[in-house]
Amino acid sequence: MSPVLFRSAGPDDAAPVAELHADSWRRHYRGAYSDAFLDGDIAIERTAVWAARLGAPAGTATVLAEYDGRLVGFVHVMLDHDPQWGSLVDNLHVRHDQHRLGIGTDLLTRAATAVSEQATSNAMYLWVLEQNTSAQQFYSAAGGTAVGKAPVPPPGGDTSRLTGDPHCLRITWPDTTQWR
Repeated sequence: MSPVLFRSAGPDDAAPVAELHADSWRRHYRGAYSDAFLDGDIAIERTAVWAARLGAPAGTATVLAEYDGRLVGFVHVMLDHDPQWGSLVDNLHVRHDQHRLGIGTDLLTRAATAVSEQATSNAMYLWVLEQNTSAQQFYSAAGGTAVGKAPVPPPGGDTSRLTGDPHCLRITWPDTTQWR
């Protein structure tokens, strides 16, 4: 079995990152995001988002996990995003058939390393949907602490993409050097 390889993302990675991101949302965000959005042109919308992000990566770190030449996970960190909470892990997704193999832990570790090496603060945080209890358990096992709750921001600012009034939880790590 070949190892999972990790590398920094570049502009040419926007389409596969968007595809994995869209698939993850379709699997885990039902009930929070509208079916019309999830079943529609979400891959096109996500490709536009990732093309912009990876085309102008200043102040961010995006790490890909690849196995046998295919993308199996990624993490995207916005460095020094918040003066109180630190750097934002804006996305962490692993292919559904690759869960529980350590890829998410490796990606979160690489995010923490990027924060400790590139950000001015060692603090890191993320938002997780309240309904995504398996992700919450993963983050708790990784030493994260839930410290707040907020309404889910609508993708692209379009409130029609939400179902009802979903909420998310802020998970924090005050000191990312714990991973070193």
